[in-house]
Amino acid sequence: MTPRLMGFLALLPLGVLMLLATRHDVSSNRIPNKIVLIGIVIGVVLNGVLPEGWGFNSQIPGALGWWVSLKGLAVGMGVFLPIYWLRAMGAGDVKMIGMVGAFLGPDDVLGAILSIFVVGGVMALLVVMWSKQLKPMLQNVKLILYGSAVKLSAGEAPLMNDLPVSVGKLPYAVAITLGTFTYLIWQRL
Repeated sequence: MTPRLMGFLALLPLGVLMLLATRHDVSSNRIPNKIVLIGIVIGVVLNGVLPEGWGFNSQIPGALGWWVSLKGLAVGMGVFLPIYWLRAMGAGDVKMIGMVGAFLGPDDVLGAILSIFVVGGVMALLVVMWSKQLKPMLQNVKLILYGSAVKLSAGEAPLMNDLPVSVGKLPYAVAITLGTFTYLIWQRL
């Protein structure tokens, strides 16, 4: 079996779990904890027990190992956690990127996160332009910047729930899935 095929087989469970989580997020605006927890366990276990040649990263022979997988989980959640604290993202999104980190490890989850942010930004702009909400969105950005500056100068934490008019809600699992797939494909080309 070729290393490319082995790497694909090792990531197949991640792809299936991300698609399931995305389907739930689109239909109910929630990512089930059960899916994410199963994904974290599978990612850590696979990286701990698979033999040499089964990892995603072609520069490192073999699976990542338990410790590196747990570091990927922590890095993924650590990057998204402040966004959750600002109430600009749901807890399910934070846990889902932790699941991705458990499969990919800390270095590759950072690459995936950059791709996720680009995909999420493009999606948000397309949704805003499609729904003809560009002017209210720009007004919200202005209010976020001004309100955050005022709150920070008063020693308070700025929160994203202070917006007067929402321009819509985006199921971010779509961006996480598309961004991760984009990163994985880009890394393999």
